[in-house]
Amino acid sequence: MNLQDYIRPELLILIPVLYLIGMGLKKSSLPDKWIPLTLGAIGVALSALWVCATCPMTTAGEIMTAIFTAVTQGVLAAGASVYVNQIARQATKEE
Repeated sequence: MNLQDYIRPELLILIPVLYLIGMGLKKSSLPDKWIPLTLGAIGVALSALWVCATCPMTTAGEIMTAIFTAVTQGVLAAGASVYVNQIARQATKEE
């Protein structure tokens, strides 16, 4: 499985960015159960910013495609960052 098959290459930078944001959220007073949802929302917002900056949105179809792209890419990037966090956590876990 190649991440570039699912996440646009331009948006792969969101994975480490969201990972770092997640590390910051972990140190905040935000309960752990809300961190993945918060990262998802931030991922969607950042993806939407990129989509709005790079895609034409003149017709209803283009607008719907932009919304779909922003949501799916943001969720995938947030999911990948949480996955990376879990890999790092499990790799350092003693059994």
